[in-house]
Amino acid sequence: MRQEPSDSGASILLLLRAAYSSLRAAGQMIRDNHNRCGWFRAMAALLAITAAGPIFAQAPPAAPRFVVVLDAAHGGDDAGARLGSEAEKAYTLALSTRLRSLLMARGFGVVTTRESDATSEPDSRAQIANHANAQACISLHAAESGSGVHLFVSSLAPAQDEHFLPWKTAQAAWIMRSLSFAGVVNSALSHATVPVTLGRTALPAIDSMSCPAVAIEIAPERSADAKGPPSLDDPDYQARVADALAAALVEWRSQAREGSQQ
Repeated sequence: MRQEPSDSGASILLLLRAAYSSLRAAGQMIRDNHNRCGWFRAMAALLAITAAGPIFAQAPPAAPRFVVVLDAAHGGDDAGARLGSEAEKAYTLALSTRLRSLLMARGFGVVTTRESDATSEPDSRAQIANHANAQACISLHAAESGSGVHLFVSSLAPAQDEHFLPWKTAQAAWIMRSLSFAGVVNSALSHATVPVTLGRTALPAIDSMSCPAVAIEIAPERSADAKGPPSLDDPDYQARVADALAAALVEWRSQAREGSQQ
């Protein structure tokens, strides 16, 4: 079906035709009479087009990316704890990969500290998070002892946010934000009926990060209503933990955007 141009589109089309006619006339007059009047008429028509406004509508500016860092603990020479037949380094990498997919599907920018079974030092992990200007970081761990998820925030005392942050204690300026982030993660895990234990401890990688950051250590589910023996390999349990972490980050992003608009 032939679509008729809008009023504004028709006006611009007429102006373009006028400009084209004036340019042709200008060329002819310059060639024949060495007269510049036609050229000035053409320029006047082009200026009229500019004054009429943009021909194409511009897309609205995209919202700033909300970047999350996923830190799969251990790797390479550092196998971490033994989880039955699996090493902790393999478990955390698989969880990082799964959570990354969930977050990217929700529009997050995701940066990972490792994508393979590679050794990564605490300073390197902190550098990755700081270079990414992350709005949140989750360091992923696993253990066979305990029950549910152990949620940790750095034990550093809160400090003033300074222009130059000491490397080993940069997290001190972010402790209050990290505690708020931990509260959001705790709420999401509890909503998913995952038992949570809260704590504070020294976290070498996180202590050097300049962003809200928490460490989680996933232990088997040992609640009374859980079916079968407790195991980290339970696919339903893994899915609930991953989905809860994704939901927590969606809520954290929503709170951050609301705060920026106030």
